[in-house]
Amino acid sequence: MSEETSTPPGLEALANHLGYTFVKKDVSSSSSSDNGDATGSDSKGSPPPPPPPGGHRKRTKTSDSDQSKKDKDEKDGDTEPPVPVGSLNSSANIYWNKDDDTWTSKEPEDTKPAEGKDTIGHAIVIRQQKSSDSRKKYEIHSIVVQSPSLKIALGDILEDYPGVCCNLDRLVFKAPFQPFVHRWGALLEYMEREDLETVTKEHMTLLHTVLKKELGDTIKAFEDYVTNGVVTYEHAWIIFQPQAVIVAPSGPGEIVAVRLKNGFYAETDDGNVYSMNCQRVDWNGKSFGWADEHVQLPEFIGVKPISELPIFPLAFHADQESVRLGLIERGKRFAALSGYHYRSYNGPALQRTQNGNILVQNNGRIIIDTDSFCKQPDQSPPPIRTDWNTELSVKEEADAKPIELTDFQYMLCTPILRGYSVKAKKWLSFYINHVKPIKWDDGAFENLVLPKTQKKLVMALSKTQAASVNNFDDIVSGKGKGMILLLSGPPGVGKTLTAEAVSENMRVPLYMMSAGDLGIRPEEVEQNLENILEMVAKWKAILLIDECDVFLEARSIHDMERNKLVSIFLRLLEYYQGTLFLTTNRVENMDPAFQSRIHVHLKYKDLSNQSRRQIWSSFLEKMPSNFSDGELEELAGVMLNGRQIKNLVKTAQLLALEEKKTLSKEHVDLVLAIEEGFEDE
Repeated sequence: MSEETSTPPGLEALANHLGYTFVKKDVSSSSSSDNGDATGSDSKGSPPPPPPPGGHRKRTKTSDSDQSKKDKDEKDGDTEPPVPVGSLNSSANIYWNKDDDTWTSKEPEDTKPAEGKDTIGHAIVIRQQKSSDSRKKYEIHSIVVQSPSLKIALGDILEDYPGVCCNLDRLVFKAPFQPFVHRWGALLEYMEREDLETVTKEHMTLLHTVLKKELGDTIKAFEDYVTNGVVTYEHAWIIFQPQAVIVAPSGPGEIVAVRLKNGFYAETDDGNVYSMNCQRVDWNGKSFGWADEHVQLPEFIGVKPISELPIFPLAFHADQESVRLGLIERGKRFAALSGYHYRSYNGPALQRTQNGNILVQNNGRIIIDTDSFCKQPDQSPPPIRTDWNTELSVKEEADAKPIELTDFQYMLCTPILRGYSVKAKKWLSFYINHVKPIKWDDGAFENLVLPKTQKKLVMALSKTQAASVNNFDDIVSGKGKGMILLLSGPPGVGKTLTAEAVSENMRVPLYMMSAGDLGIRPEEVEQNLENILEMVAKWKAILLIDECDVFLEARSIHDMERNKLVSIFLRLLEYYQGTLFLTTNRVENMDPAFQSRIHVHLKYKDLSNQSRRQIWSSFLEKMPSNFSDGELEELAGVMLNGRQIKNLVKTAQLLALEEKKTLSKEHVDLVLAIEEGFEDE
């Protein structure tokens, strides 16, 4: 049975719209094809290609214009090249299409300026936007102040407020209007002035009405926070007003007072914070000035007392006046320690590493010297600015009298001093509250076991050199002005102690170093030695190079690298103008060139019984002990050097403390027996 298939409604029309020709399929033809007939086959018996899906084939559409362009292109061989990017001396405008969130080159037809002749005469233009608050239809986006009288008034009210300039022709304030919240009290006081002109008073009243309506909730919240001494993280910006003094932690048990510039909410790897850019007063080795300080208030939940925040305004401190006076007193000590000073220190210090600053414990004497600190390769000076406040003037001379800052500037001084730890031999940052005057050992030089003539000579030479009385000069200016003393002898006879006792008696720093501190390469040794000699001369310190045999040993043709070290050492010492002590155990191998450069050579012999008794007595007098004259004579007969006696007394004292007894010969004998490898039964 043969019949035509029915066409779905609209299918033919859809095919024509898309550019296809709809072909109806004959069922009988299909049947014939199924029975093996070759209907529609080509001359070779191949079937025609199948129609596209849906029973239709695509129709090629070529317009007359397209065909003409194609013919022209084929004739010309190519099209005209495009214009090079950015080559035209012109500009193009594109416009934001708010409906589909895209840019377009077509200018919207229904757009006209929101501000113009209809708004130009108003004192204030209020720009409204749809409110996200379900209780409001609109909320203020920003306020444009156009009144000249109002601009003058706001110039007084918002004076020195960061980011605000009331002299602009177009003065715009955006929500949440932080300047007005922070200066709300000043605005109310200004409105109460009796000398205001009528226009100014009217415009101020208008502005107050607008702000009161918009900021009413914020102002009320601020008043509640101040009254109850609490705040939320969301409203933390309200209590941190620009130019206010805030206190923040600065090391273990330390606080720093800083002046707030501005603040903003931010996201960090450690969580949300209210970040604040502040200023402190600092010293860079040459001048006082403002240095930047960045502090962060971590996010907290709910309401929290302001005084319990890690960072808060000084005005909210329970003992504000006492803290202020303490900060001023500390600032005066900081200013007095500008330049370089020799002090004692016992407490935490900051050491700079590749991973940032770390806390280290430092006990001993330090040299405060920010200028030399900043010249070290791994350190950097605090960037300061003196142009923000003319009262922070420049101090040219490092040893000049400190300039007089104001109490406000003293209060904002950093609690950190920079300098050198003599014991640790490191450049560190020190907290000023742990810096103390040095307790000098007045008996150190008297207890020095040396012949009286040698002691007198050493002290006279050192004092004269330090006082710069020695004006003797070489033929070449600046050469040979130093004082070099060579101390030679066996270990433990007092060579190092001599330099220590001299520095203690003269109240000057002792810079101790060994050959290992200078490096091994000639270039490295030269650079390090130059820096050390420069600093020691600046500090008027005594320099001690202990066990300097590597520099004193005679040169040979078989070791050129060591010859370079000796030559460098000889050349630099020629121009050193301070006091230098050299110690060695092998004076017989000294290079002849050194012999002519040494002013005094002191030879130390092995200790005599009398010298050993004096050393025993000097150590035992410093602690509770019970020794008879006979016991001291017996101990003096034991062949020990000074260093061995010191170590033995220290060990015996620890033993006595463990037994809770007074140090006696019994404890010393026990330690001696252990040292000798046996015990007395």
